[in-house]
Amino acid sequence: MELFKARTHVDFMSRRRIFLGISALLIVASVVVFFVRGLNYSIDFTGGTLVELAFSKTPDLGAVRGTLTTAGFHNVVVQTFGGDRDLLIRLRTQPGESSAVGTKILQVFQKNQAAYPDVQLRRTEYVGPEVGKELRNKGIMALIIVTLGILIYVGFRFEWRFAVGGVLAMLHDPILVVGFFAITQEEFSLTVIAALLVIMGYSLNDTVVVFDRMREDLRASRSGDVAQVFNVAINETLSRTVITSFITFMVALSLFLFGGPVIHGFATALVIGVVVGTYSSIFVASPIALWLGLKREHVLKRQFISSKDRNDGARL
Repeated sequence: MELFKARTHVDFMSRRRIFLGISALLIVASVVVFFVRGLNYSIDFTGGTLVELAFSKTPDLGAVRGTLTTAGFHNVVVQTFGGDRDLLIRLRTQPGESSAVGTKILQVFQKNQAAYPDVQLRRTEYVGPEVGKELRNKGIMALIIVTLGILIYVGFRFEWRFAVGGVLAMLHDPILVVGFFAITQEEFSLTVIAALLVIMGYSLNDTVVVFDRMREDLRASRSGDVAQVFNVAINETLSRTVITSFITFMVALSLFLFGGPVIHGFATALVIGVVVGTYSSIFVASPIALWLGLKREHVLKRQFISSKDRNDGARL
């Protein structure tokens, strides 16, 4: 499937310093905003009250959220729990307010008996921020483990300069997404951390495809400037990159527009992540590898070592 019927000849590498400068400014701005304003953590991290309600018939989650918002309970998380008639409502509160909040929420639905007949309060429980802190630490640890694993894989599969370029480009994307959440103060929840992991995987996959073509072109062309070979490889994979990114972006946009408030943060992170991930695979990963001094000899030497190992194995 070809988006561009004729081969493109865009000179990406001649503008690499401009794009690296833009990325560096965005990263610095994201880090500064993160430390100055911080993130608007959800109750997954800050703690709050859990209220479990039992309904006599299956309630509409959107209507339940609207009822609670009208009653003055903002930023609540509503989800099914157990059966489809049992709802778990989570909201931010302070210690000691749990029982009062549970009773107030029950009264909100009891006042609207026509829409919510025979509502029962099953339990009210306060969850402290210690659990959220543990979840946050585990999320950060997951990001670190993924980064190290990818660095080892790409370094083994390609060459260490490719590996460093790929990992830095991969880290570039979640940093910008976190910066966006810090600027807008949108709620940062566990689903957003899941989206960051998805973005890192997507970005790396895009980068590896481009790197693979670069490696093939460097081995096939024994002359010419490395930067020009990089340009050719990026142009050869540009159609695939644009099509894949566009389709992924449309899926993420659909989740953003129609997914509802439960996955709003997840969808928002995906929409931004697909855009910056496509950008970084073209304008960040390759220029960094080139800036680190990647030469054709490094790729050819690695090919020679790999071929020698295969031949020795065959003889054994």
